[in-house]
Amino acid sequence: MQPHVQKWGNSLGIRIPLSLAQKVGLREGTPVDLQVEQDAIIIRRKKHSLEQMLAQVTSDNTHGEIDTGPQVGREIW
Repeated sequence: MQPHVQKWGNSLGIRIPLSLAQKVGLREGTPVDLQVEQDAIIIRRKKHSLEQMLAQVTSDNTHGEIDTGPQVGREIW
């Protein structure tokens, strides 16, 4: 497959073949960073640090304890 640049609203878009996307772990909705190096556009999955992820935890998006039932083995609770 030979991808081509196409108009997409006021922007340009390129379809990424599924086999390529799977090799680098891209799927629909994956946030990416774009970088220009000489005459190339580099697409990288955006990586979040633990601090960035923990900063998004609030009392509105956390839950209390969950009861998973009685012991079934040699668990120590």
